[in-house]
Amino acid sequence: MKLLQKTGFYALGLFFLVLFGFPFILTLMMSFKSQAEYMSGNYWNIPTEIFFGNYQKVLFSSFNLYFINSILVASIAVFLTATFASLAAYAFAKFRFRFNAALLLLFVVGMMIPVHTTLIPVYQLTRALNLTDKLVGLIGPYVSFGLPVAIYILTSFFKEVPDSIQESAIIDGATPVRIYWSIMLPLSTPAISTVAIYNFLHYWNEFIYALTLINTSTKKTLPVGIREFYGIETINIPAVLTAILVGSLPVIIFYLFAQERVINGLSAGAVKG
Repeated sequence: MKLLQKTGFYALGLFFLVLFGFPFILTLMMSFKSQAEYMSGNYWNIPTEIFFGNYQKVLFSSFNLYFINSILVASIAVFLTATFASLAAYAFAKFRFRFNAALLLLFVVGMMIPVHTTLIPVYQLTRALNLTDKLVGLIGPYVSFGLPVAIYILTSFFKEVPDSIQESAIIDGATPVRIYWSIMLPLSTPAISTVAIYNFLHYWNEFIYALTLINTSTKKTLPVGIREFYGIETINIPAVLTAILVGSLPVIIFYLFAQERVINGLSAGAVKG
């Protein structure tokens, strides 16, 4: 019975590996094909000759600016989201004050609001603050959209931390800021990593706000830049797929790094009862 369960588990894992890995492998192979080879009908085969022209076209163009802009915006937004969410979640989970539950409920309700329904008011507010066509104008909306989920996840995690840990720290003379920095943050590494992964993927792939709030070509983020790159290289499918592949690498690298942080956090942040 155990052998049958193990076989089924590995078979299911192999199925998902093929399902999700095949598009990536196909895109990788396409990126090393020239346009002429692609147009000749060589879609599925390994490239007959390694062609680096697609990477040169992507890496030595304005695509680099889109790449840097996305890294800058997504990194700052993730840092601010994790910081503000962890502070708010610590207060909601470990402090008793008036309207505690009501305020937390407001953040939960914020998860139910479709992001794109706020496009017009956000645009008007951004224009009133003179932040249109500026990268900093994207960070504010991104953080506000990421906070509800982040606060919900971190509040649930902080509530699982025994109150005895905080009480012992208070007896030793630790202030709330000290408890947050030295105890809560190290223990919450798994939850913060989850929040960082979720929001980084969202910020990195966000399109409609970047398209609406940014007009200057050199300030556009990667999703909008790939759209413009596709407009230029419409028939050059290998070059377009190369741009998509290069644009996906930071997300893959960040996920692998954060996944390791989750495992380390689970080991280092274990609470013994």
